[in-house]
Amino acid sequence: MLAGEQQRAEPSPSSNSSSSFEVVETDTANKYEAVAPHWFYCKVIDSRERWIPFSGQDSEKLEEAHNSRKDDDQLIVATEGGRYDVHLKKRLRYAMYWEEEASEVRRCTWFYKGDKDSKYIPYSESFSEELEETYMIAVTLDEWKKKLESPTREIIILHNPKLMVHYHPVTTSDDWGSTPTEQGRPRTVKRGVENISVDIPCGEPLQIDHLVFVVHGIGPACDIRFRSIVQCVNDFRNVSLSMVQAHFKKAQEQQQIGRVEFLPVNWHSPLHSTGVDVDLERITLPSINRLRHFINDTILDVFFYNSATYCQTIVDTVASEMNRLYQLFLQRNPDFKGGVSIAGHSLGSLILFDLLINQKDSSEDENGKKEECQMGAYEQGDTGGVKEILKKLELSEYYSVFEKERVDMQALALCTEKDLKEMGIPLGPRMKILHSVRTKEKTQDVEQQARVPAGSDKREDAPTAKSGSSPQPGSSGSMNGGGKRPYLDVGLGQVSANYPQLIYKPNIFFAFGSPIGMFLTVRGVKRIDPNYSLPTCKGFFNIFHPFDPVAYRIEPMIVPDLEFEPMLLPHHKGRKRMHLELKEGLTRMGMDLKNNLLGSLRIAWQSFTRSPLPAVEAAATADAESETEMSLKEQTVHSDAKSEEPSAPEKEDITPINVGMLNGGHRIDYVLQEKPIESFNEYLFALQGHLCYWESEDTVLLILKEIYQTQGITLDQPLQ
Repeated sequence: MLAGEQQRAEPSPSSNSSSSFEVVETDTANKYEAVAPHWFYCKVIDSRERWIPFSGQDSEKLEEAHNSRKDDDQLIVATEGGRYDVHLKKRLRYAMYWEEEASEVRRCTWFYKGDKDSKYIPYSESFSEELEETYMIAVTLDEWKKKLESPTREIIILHNPKLMVHYHPVTTSDDWGSTPTEQGRPRTVKRGVENISVDIPCGEPLQIDHLVFVVHGIGPACDIRFRSIVQCVNDFRNVSLSMVQAHFKKAQEQQQIGRVEFLPVNWHSPLHSTGVDVDLERITLPSINRLRHFINDTILDVFFYNSATYCQTIVDTVASEMNRLYQLFLQRNPDFKGGVSIAGHSLGSLILFDLLINQKDSSEDENGKKEECQMGAYEQGDTGGVKEILKKLELSEYYSVFEKERVDMQALALCTEKDLKEMGIPLGPRMKILHSVRTKEKTQDVEQQARVPAGSDKREDAPTAKSGSSPQPGSSGSMNGGGKRPYLDVGLGQVSANYPQLIYKPNIFFAFGSPIGMFLTVRGVKRIDPNYSLPTCKGFFNIFHPFDPVAYRIEPMIVPDLEFEPMLLPHHKGRKRMHLELKEGLTRMGMDLKNNLLGSLRIAWQSFTRSPLPAVEAAATADAESETEMSLKEQTVHSDAKSEEPSAPEKEDITPINVGMLNGGHRIDYVLQEKPIESFNEYLFALQGHLCYWESEDTVLLILKEIYQTQGITLDQPLQ
């Protein structure tokens, strides 16, 4: 009976094991999941290649385009807020607003760790597909220790899902015939971007609320790490995104705002591509070679700007580049309805200031003289005038070029050297043409001024400088406001230049670490009239670090008879920095002790020097004691009240100071709070103070606050 039961029970385990095997096989097969790809691009940083991930938003766009339109050879995807385009077929990433080498793009699934650092490097797309296929087979069949050889003869071994290694090939022959596992130190292999340590940004808001052009100062490097203006503005933009999320969260959640776009404007490269570096090289002494080349590449930019020839090149480059960027931005963002502001660092702020004071506001021309002010006597469509000028200059062979481009006299007056160069005009002829146009404009300016009666109202209302030329030297040495339109007399010491016109009106002008005040003083401007404002820009903020050796104030030139401190920028996290509050508290305590001590000494001295009569001596002594008690009580009350008084910035808010209309009646000078370590030695951190603005949250927050305030949007919580 037991044997029969045992016989009948034998098939059962066999059947159960078979079914359990099927379950295990099914479970094993279900373990495999396709890897999620992420898109990367290669960038050279410090002479080394780095693979940087696209944002999650951009990677999804690229993956969707890759899967949906594989046969499209010209498929282009805009990434990084529209600043870069990716050509999917070529796997290349191109910068749209500035010159930059194209970078390789890769759809990444498998990675290995580099030799000298902890950064992971993606395998090529074709080899990643081989790895993924091998991995799928190993997982499905549960067969590991798979070996693959890469196109570069490198060996990859898949030990298990958690352990996969990569070996370098042997560079020399080995008589002992060592196996791949014995060849050097293995490197880690990872599958999927989620298994490697890399920060993947979420992406930028699609909506652009405002556009800001940023102009750099002297030299090609803009910060202490010798980075370019493009890299510094990238940091500035990233800081602005974090500040919007931290301080405008409510407006962002309600979809009232998106982001502010910052675009760099580079004028250093075009200036030094004119051949001036070759000329300087011939006259530069061979000693202290690095220092001399550093001076030629940076400090001399200040002298270039004070040269008539190179000043014209600089202002033409800055204005034409900002106009080009603005038109290109509108083409790539046709739904953009926001405003435009400009920002300049160091010498770049002075260049922008000179451009702004020479702009023409079309609303000023009320008597039908708009064309005359902007173009002189040139008429639209007058191509015959162009022909006459070319004939007079013996350059008639180039008339067909101007005729093909439909350049009339009005367009010729707006042409810069860069425009003529793009038309194919050689250097010599284009210099002759530009000189002829400028000479004609100056002649018309003199004739027009001669027609204005001396002492008439028109002469008072007319600006000292016309739209296309720098102001003529005046005798007042001030920025004046006369009649219905204030004007600016900065011609004292300023280089004569034909200042181009911007094709937009900036809302606000931000100056970082700016020497504008110093240059105006050197030019002979002693005072800025309180009624003066920039013709086309109503806002002006002068932002500086307290230890910045290049920065100068503007407000004392408007209110020279009143001493007052600049506005202290609040910390982006609220309140003042702790060391500043401690310093103010100790200063206030010292003043209170000093006042109490002096008051007590004064009363004691009076009691000793007084000579009372014997009859009233006792009464006088009692009166003196009571006066002393009352005085001490008053000082105590005064001290308590003083300790409860608001801090210096709050006092300035309570009693506003009239600093004129240069910033629409608002304060102009804003000073950053130094960091605790910087307060130990201001000389040591002077250079850092001039280069700190690119990563300054306080500077960025002020810009965002002022920009969004024009749209009626305020901070979530006011900063104190």
